[in-house]
Amino acid sequence: MTIKKMRAIPGTTFFDGPMSTKGYPVNKMFYSFNSKEGRDAFVADEEAYMEKFKLNDAQKQCVRDRDVLGLIREGGSIYYLAKIGPILGLNVQDFGGLQTGQTTEEFQAYLDSQGIGKNNG
Repeated sequence: MTIKKMRAIPGTTFFDGPMSTKGYPVNKMFYSFNSKEGRDAFVADEEAYMEKFKLNDAQKQCVRDRDVLGLIREGGSIYYLAKIGPILGLNVQDFGGLQTGQTTEEFQAYLDSQGIGKNNG
């Protein structure tokens, strides 16, 4: 079986096997936010909670800085990363703006211009 080499897409972080391994601790922590106990424990003491899941220093700093793109570069899967959004007061449009280098309002206007925003239906 031949494995094709992926071409680089500027600004894109590929979530492949090695990235999944790198991000396992942070994704496991994000998954724990499915429970109220996990969310409450994180809010009560973020540092202790990150330590519990053995996040590396870069992952911890990204959480402290609320650096969504940094978390993706550190192996965070957007599907698990979305679990921290409500804890931080972020919604899907906020994440979209952060990922595209736009403000939430700019990202929402883009969605609206494409007929897929909240103001279109």
